[in-house]
Amino acid sequence: MSEVFRSLPSVDIVLRRLGGTGEGAAPPRSVAVRATREVLATAREAVRRGELPPPPDEIERRVRRRLEEWRHPQLRRVINATGVVLHTNLGRAPLSKAALEAMLTLASGYSNLEFDLARGERGSRQSILATLLRDLLGVEGAIVVNNNASAVLLALAALARGRDVLVSRGQLVEIGGGFRIPDVLNQSGARLVEVGTTNRTYAEDYDAACTPETAAILRVHPSNFAQQGFVHQPSLVELVDIARRRNVLIIDDLGSGALLDTARYGLAHEPMVQESLAAGVDAVCFSGDKLLGGPQCGVVVGARSPVQEMRRHPLARAVRIDKASLAALEVTLRHYLWDEAEMLVPVWWMISRSLEELTTRARAWQQILLGQGVPAELLPGRSTIGGGSLPGETLPTTLVALTGTRVDVLAAALRGGSPAVAARIQDERLLIDPRTVLPEENGALVACVVAAWQQTLE
Repeated sequence: MSEVFRSLPSVDIVLRRLGGTGEGAAPPRSVAVRATREVLATAREAVRRGELPPPPDEIERRVRRRLEEWRHPQLRRVINATGVVLHTNLGRAPLSKAALEAMLTLASGYSNLEFDLARGERGSRQSILATLLRDLLGVEGAIVVNNNASAVLLALAALARGRDVLVSRGQLVEIGGGFRIPDVLNQSGARLVEVGTTNRTYAEDYDAACTPETAAILRVHPSNFAQQGFVHQPSLVELVDIARRRNVLIIDDLGSGALLDTARYGLAHEPMVQESLAAGVDAVCFSGDKLLGGPQCGVVVGARSPVQEMRRHPLARAVRIDKASLAALEVTLRHYLWDEAEMLVPVWWMISRSLEELTTRARAWQQILLGQGVPAELLPGRSTIGGGSLPGETLPTTLVALTGTRVDVLAAALRGGSPAVAARIQDERLLIDPRTVLPEENGALVACVVAAWQQTLE
């Protein structure tokens, strides 16, 4: 075994082989040494498992590949051809061009993030967004944090710590990443009081559970699953009536953050922020990167007093929104204020595309692919919303289907391209959905498909 280990080159030999012959500037010696040691350590582990030692040329290739991985960012642009509009694994909502420009402008220099230009003194990063949300939604108060889980955590910590919070058993949900509403409540310091049953909860269940120790009723919108059959949940109006009579707060974890009516586009109606506010909810929490179509953040809007309590809480600083996301959110909200969200916010542009428009795009791609020798056919299909919004709801689309080769190999080639392309596989076909491909990605998508197809034939 020792003879086999000695056949592996030393670090110095590998470094001499690397030299300065690679593309671009040579890496610092410390970086090259670290990469070489990692590759050699992996090779030794393989030898211990009984594998043959890789030859010096292969060791050198592995080190160069490792150095390339360190040189180039691993977070890459992906063309979403899956048909899932809010694809959580692909970063959820893409931003509008104006929002991207605002992020770049604000992040590339200094800004008035916490500086009042009119008075020449310290300001608050929340003030611009609070004013904008007041103008857009008519709310008394608003605060924006880094995501919706933080928004709910902050609301409970500031408004209900050490006291009871009533939640329907049918709403004790688990959101993405394994985070559960009971866990969030526990971390906030509030005490969970379950009411009703898994499938049926009534207004009187909440009313009977209220005690002098009750701080709030928490309504959690089950945005990533649907209950059907023998089910019941009281309306927000009923819950608000109980909260007012019992002198407790009502907090609505709305999740998806819809400001437009999804029913206008052939989907089920998703509860809207405006509806919760109209019902009299004290604090509405929702995400920025779902149906709102903005950056990742959590927004809380509602009555002045509870929002002020949240803004004064020490946790507010720990979960505050960063300057680049703030810039993008401001522009996204202005799209709604100016009634231009359907055309400028990519999520709503995708949702509002007609079947005829999608078919035209798919047919154009098909003709180009056929001309490049890529067998492609058109199939009817369905796009989904995703991102914990409108579970089970779909929209009609026209798919470009590729067959004639191992589709798993083709899908892997697409993911390895530049830019990467994410598609879906169904019934031994690779399917490309035009609904989630942005207009400026048309040429790149077709080029990537042709290149990936040719790669599978080699």
